[in-house]
Amino acid sequence: MTVWDDLVGQDRVREQLAAAAEDADALVTAVSDGVPLDQGSKMTHAWLFTGPPGSGRSTAARAFAAALQCTSPDRALGGAPGCGFCDGCHTSLIGTHADVEVIRTDLLSIGVKETRDLVRRAQLSPAVGRWQVIVLEDADRLTEGAGNVLLKAVEEPAPRTVWMLCAPSLEDVLPTIRSRCRHLTLSTPAVEAVADVLIRRDGVDPERAHAAARATQGHIGRARRLATDERARARRAAVLKVPLRVADVGGCLKAAQELIDTATEDAKQMAEEVDVKETEDLKAALGGVAGGRMPRGTARAMKELEDKQKRRKTRTQRDSLDLALTELTGFYRDVLALQLGSKLAIANTDVQDSLDRIAESSTAAQTLRRIESVIACREAMDRNVAPLLAVEAMTMALRAG
Repeated sequence: MTVWDDLVGQDRVREQLAAAAEDADALVTAVSDGVPLDQGSKMTHAWLFTGPPGSGRSTAARAFAAALQCTSPDRALGGAPGCGFCDGCHTSLIGTHADVEVIRTDLLSIGVKETRDLVRRAQLSPAVGRWQVIVLEDADRLTEGAGNVLLKAVEEPAPRTVWMLCAPSLEDVLPTIRSRCRHLTLSTPAVEAVADVLIRRDGVDPERAHAAARATQGHIGRARRLATDERARARRAAVLKVPLRVADVGGCLKAAQELIDTATEDAKQMAEEVDVKETEDLKAALGGVAGGRMPRGTARAMKELEDKQKRRKTRTQRDSLDLALTELTGFYRDVLALQLGSKLAIANTDVQDSLDRIAESSTAAQTLRRIESVIACREAMDRNVAPLLAVEAMTMALRAG
């Protein structure tokens, strides 16, 4: 099993990365042997992975990072880097390699302070590996100030440092940064390819795997969660009942409140799992005693942690709501396909009766307006409109059609 096996339905990207990894291996060998570098190398110091959610942007970046750190002896015999079994590949993939830093945020944005820490790390030489690799999974969440800090590091990188940025689209990254990166575009994997991975890697029942892949339209992460988490299936079923519950104003308001309550419960559950441990660990590190007062001068550190936890809670709530809105969009997309007589495959076949009912009782124009109302709700929350107000406005718009 090579490092590329989890890169589903991205053959072209896989070929490009494998070729770059081979050139990178040759570059390191050439430098150590004192041989001049090949200016036509497919390897470069900065990469930008873009593609729709679920396409595998971060998976591609981490697989590439593992291939760059590959120490398999087969390379000397003509084997390609990225074996998946050597220490370099294994530790890179599981996140323990000393020279591979994977940055993902559970906050709303990545600020200047965190980015400066990354830039300082990027200036170091590799400790044990062949390259110093920085994988920034949420490059679209960089603030403008953080992007400007990152620009200098990408513009003038250390000799053995590789930046890998992941974002949904080119427009989500500053033009000055993306112009200095080699761009790779990933596409949404085919439903069959996602189902195959769920069956082969996760041991999911074939029928459930195909249903999950079809329902999520090729989103690998959501498909895996839907196939393996009973609670995720229950919540999706509840969301797909919303179109039938907005027949009157009371139903609209109740449906909106339940969507908010579910998102809030998700955020609360994560807080219970993570916040308590974080707080206790910080108190111990600052010299606090269980049940006693904290030492003087530690209030600022505790306040910073509280602020971080509050931002993470907000992000979790928004992510949960966004998932529900994505499910609603998929529902109305199926309704529109039925109304237009499209040959497009229906994603939500498990609620076919509801789809038929809505399709027969409304017009394609109404369905398009409903899809627009869901999109407007997402945009409103991006502008920090109160979630309940945004969702209530959406459910009322769904009723009006």
